Amino acid sequence: MQLLYSTKMWLKKSETPLAKKMMSLINTIRFLEVPTISIVHQTLYWLHISIEKFISNVMRICYWTPMFKSQLSKSGKRFYLYSGMPMVLGGVKISVGDDVRMSGISTLCGRSSNTGKAELIIGNNVDIGWQNSINVGGRIVIEDNVRLAGKVMLSGFPGHPLNAEKRAKGLPEEDHQVGDIVLKKDVWLATGVIVMAGVTIGEGTVVAAGSVVTHDLPAGVIAAGMPAKVIKQIGEQS
Repeated sequence: MQLLYSTKMWLKKSETPLAKKMMSLINTIRFLEVPTISIVHQTLYWLHISIEKFISNVMRICYWTPMFKSQLSKSGKRFYLYSGMPMVLGGVKISVGDDVRMSGISTLCGRSSNTGKAELIIGNNVDIGWQNSINVGGRIVIEDNVRLAGKVMLSGFPGHPLNAEKRAKGLPEEDHQVGDIVLKKDVWLATGVIVMAGVTIGEGTVVAAGSVVTHDLPAGVIAAGMPAKVIKQIGEQS
């Protein structure tokens, strides 16, 4: 390994004719391209995508979905799981309503010191996007028609205590750091929103991308910022 690394560095840095010729040959090989023949490669692309989608759907229907549903306390009708299977940690009790769409690239986690008591309730017609992290301290309720975009975090518990000595010992968070989260009907959380423990977001409210929600938000508003603040009522002219 060391010899390979030394040779690589010599080829990159050496000014000798031999090193330059060898580096030129390596780069020629490295950047070789096959000419694109439109009809051939478009057909190959279509076949590749079709086969990929077919395999993905077979896995979704026959493997990922039934396995995930076996972990639910309640599963509604027309549940649509895509991109694999969410990671479920910490013994959280999960209830899912009708017409829910959920990315498999998500994590659903119950507080380890609250095993069997942490509860996630998902209503009807809910979208849970990719790379969502839903951390249930006591109870998280996602009501009907809620939309969670990508990389949303619902943080019902932090995972660590504030006290440095306790944190160094690997002790869990304390009870006062834990809280329920409620997303009322028709809430939309845009990409990268973080909602902290103890927060309720009112019906129909929209939270802008990258915002951190630390306090309750009323119904029917647009909120943004760190921490999130109401910037206007929905329907108001800018």
